[in-house]
Amino acid sequence: MDRNYWEKIAPDYNEEIFDVLKNDKKSIIRSAIIKRASPSKTVADIGCAVGKWIPVLAPAFKQVLALDISIENLAIAQRTYPQYNNVDYIRGDMSAEKIKLPKCDVAVCINAILTDSVKKRDNFFKNLSRIIKKGGHLVLVVPSLESWMMTHIIQNRWKIDEDLFAKKFSAKAGSKKYRNLLQGHADIDQVPTKHFLQEELDLLLSLQKLSIESIQKIEYSWKTEFVKPPKWLKHPNPWDWMLVAKKME
Repeated sequence: MDRNYWEKIAPDYNEEIFDVLKNDKKSIIRSAIIKRASPSKTVADIGCAVGKWIPVLAPAFKQVLALDISIENLAIAQRTYPQYNNVDYIRGDMSAEKIKLPKCDVAVCINAILTDSVKKRDNFFKNLSRIIKKGGHLVLVVPSLESWMMTHIIQNRWKIDEDLFAKKFSAKAGSKKYRNLLQGHADIDQVPTKHFLQEELDLLLSLQKLSIESIQKIEYSWKTEFVKPPKWLKHPNPWDWMLVAKKME
């Protein structure tokens, strides 16, 4: 997932990209953000895309830095939310080796670390740490590898949406896809997308002097995974990981 991908998909973002804000039915992410908000604090919305979180952030913080790799995404966000005059829209690539940004008190990063490039992910985590002031907080949401695996175990055991899943793992492509899983790269709409283990996240953040204060599951409906989920399939639900971490140094 590079800049060209996001520029191309920007006009159809609402139809193509999963809406975490809408599907977080218990408002767990919103609550985590508001708990750390203040009219005197600055927040960075890392990977803001078309700005879905701006109506949550702008009223709660002194200033919002809306950062995205896509100029088109930023233009859409700016057109959509002209009522907020405390938002600065900045194009930047958090996966680049060097990026200059003002430091903030809180960073919010919702399903933006998705690249299958290890180097780019390493840069992204380093830049996340750099942008947060000492004592500041990170609210991070990422796809769960455990959830992806559970979904496929359930699918295989009860043959849910069998034709659809059979196409995903054809004999020709299957071995490559399974090799990718060793790095946590699972396809979303045929695009290799990084998914994370809970313990992996603990390690990655600790390497960047970010201490995890809490980790929770953001649970979704099974309709997000299957076209026709069986009625008996209720709990456990598929999920993303949400972590809140504090910058220690």
